[in-house]
Amino acid sequence: MTKRRWQDIAVGLVVPVVAVAVWQWVVSQGWVNEHVLPSPLQVWHKWVAYLLPLQDYPTWHEANGGGRLAWMVSGELINDAIGSLYRVIVGFLVGTALALPIGLAMGASRIAHAWLNPLFQLLRPIPPIAYIPMSMLWFGLGNPPAFFLIALGAFFPVLMNTIAGVRQVDGIYLRAARNLGAGGTTMFVRVILPAAVPYILTGMRVGIGTAFIVVIVAEMIAVNNGLGWRISEAREYFWSDKIIAGMITIGLLGLAIDVGMNKLNNYLLRWHRGLEH
Repeated sequence: MTKRRWQDIAVGLVVPVVAVAVWQWVVSQGWVNEHVLPSPLQVWHKWVAYLLPLQDYPTWHEANGGGRLAWMVSGELINDAIGSLYRVIVGFLVGTALALPIGLAMGASRIAHAWLNPLFQLLRPIPPIAYIPMSMLWFGLGNPPAFFLIALGAFFPVLMNTIAGVRQVDGIYLRAARNLGAGGTTMFVRVILPAAVPYILTGMRVGIGTAFIVVIVAEMIAVNNGLGWRISEAREYFWSDKIIAGMITIGLLGLAIDVGMNKLNNYLLRWHRGLEH
């Protein structure tokens, strides 16, 4: 990393560190009930316990077999995080795979847009959470309703950004391509689609963020594992420290996903930045 990058990270950490310090001070002064708002130290201890294996290695090995690596990743936190990420990835891929061709068709064809836009504008304001009862009736419990809800959450951001990207291609590019003799297919593949890629990637970044929000809600209701389910379980037993530990884990995973998507966008759009600069 460059010196400037380290400086940006240090500046970005100032507010969180101050917030945690104030939080610790408020709790230590007894201004709030520790059962309602546990201190950062309590949350840290619970987060570590949530991360570590529940049993010592000999006991776990006798019951489950496997080596030390499998034992090291046998903690609740790791298994819950893996379950949530699996659902996010599958649901996001399904939603994106459906949204991209529909969005490209609606952006490129006035007829397709005229036929499909009223339906999608009607469905778009409905939050995925509203589909939870129907998803449980249609798919039962477990992963299928979670996949459906996550795909729905990712579908509309990708769809709308794809449509916008195709429809807002600069007319200069289109006229230049026509003057060079480009046909319909060549125009779409070589001009319209590359010009729409920044919009599409932005929609995917928003979509995966929405998918991560939806998976937590879906796990609280329709699934019996994952970060959302674990937070719901902790709520029933009033384990406030475990609730906050789960929330922090969600934030860290969401941040990691967003950083990864941003790096992917920068890599795929390096040609675009090169044209601008």
